[in-house]
Amino acid sequence: MKEKATGAARAGIGLGSAIAVAVSWSLHKSILWAVIHGVLGWFYVIYYMLTRPGGFFG
Repeated sequence: MKEKATGAARAGIGLGSAIAVAVSWSLHKSILWAVIHGVLGWFYVIYYMLTRPGGFFG
């Protein structure tokens, strides 16, 4: 069952990376940090949720 990848999946961008880049850009306004956090993906997203007030537990 091999399906043809489309859009962001074809480019190799996952959901975790996209969220990490968006969060990083809104926080730091730096392309370098956005790239670094995009590589880390879900690790950065989870870190952000756990360390920010109202992140994981609302």
